[in-house]
Amino acid sequence: MTPQVLDTREGRGDNRLSTADLVAANGTSSGSTPVLANAAQEPNVPLFAQNDTQDFRSRWEKTQIGFVDEPRKAVEQADELVASAIKRLAEVFATERQKLEAEWDKTENVSTEELRVALRRYRSFFDRLLSV
Repeated sequence: MTPQVLDTREGRGDNRLSTADLVAANGTSSGSTPVLANAAQEPNVPLFAQNDTQDFRSRWEKTQIGFVDEPRKAVEQADELVASAIKRLAEVFATERQKLEAEWDKTENVSTEELRVALRRYRSFFDRLLSV
């Protein structure tokens, strides 16, 4: 975590680190899961990691270029690419949901504040889903 992030957190009295804070501090998470920043600070974080986005765009360009020589094959590849993107989005959603559930579903004695923060994170993720 950068000194600036720590200073900001200390300034607002928030000493608890979320998974999203740790991921944001490290730049990326394991695998190809996207970087998810603190929902309250960055609500417009992309759902796909940058490398996933670049891969999808690269595949799309190849598909589009291929249309000239083999239109039917290009349309089939486009269909497969859209299906891959939707599948990846479902994986991202499952990972994010698991993280969010872990935040509030620890015990029966979850504070109202923890639930409020969890609801804000769900709202942020929901907004990001709707912006796709």
